[in-house]
Amino acid sequence: MLTAMNTKKMIHLAMLTSIGLGLHIIESMIPNPFTAFAPGAKLGLANIVGLITLVIYGVKYALAVNLLRSFIGGMVSGVIISTIYSMSGAVVSTLLMWFIYRFFKKYFSLIGVSVFGALGHNIAQLVVASIIINNLKIFAYLPVLTLTSIFTGVFIGITANYTLGKIKTNIDHIVRT
Repeated sequence: MLTAMNTKKMIHLAMLTSIGLGLHIIESMIPNPFTAFAPGAKLGLANIVGLITLVIYGVKYALAVNLLRSFIGGMVSGVIISTIYSMSGAVVSTLLMWFIYRFFKKYFSLIGVSVFGALGHNIAQLVVASIIINNLKIFAYLPVLTLTSIFTGVFIGITANYTLGKIKTNIDHIVRT
């Protein structure tokens, strides 16, 4: 039987997943600002939620929120192959962000953590793409994706920082209850 504490946490995590999914869907409707120089690159608005979940609840719940959001987002979009890319990027970026946040917090702000997550996400997607197309030449695209990762990671990190600052008074209450 679920306790009141578990129920509250489940509701918070469901809300975070829903917000992430909403951002994922909204972003898919916005014209891509990177199309001219980095086709396929996205801002990654839903990653704001993943980073916030990581800070508030930890890696286990951040993985759950990111994987659910990626899976449901892929099913909603109807593009199954994008689900594979999204989920692989979600796992790698979440684990990398957790590692940096956990062990190198005194060297990297949340913005730096986010940049590492964006880099990890793009590298994971390139690995999956190279396996699917059976060609390592796709890694020639890595420098372009690295530049976009820095930009998007900084943007996502700033936004997550701002959001966490706004809800800071409630974070301790959320985690304790």
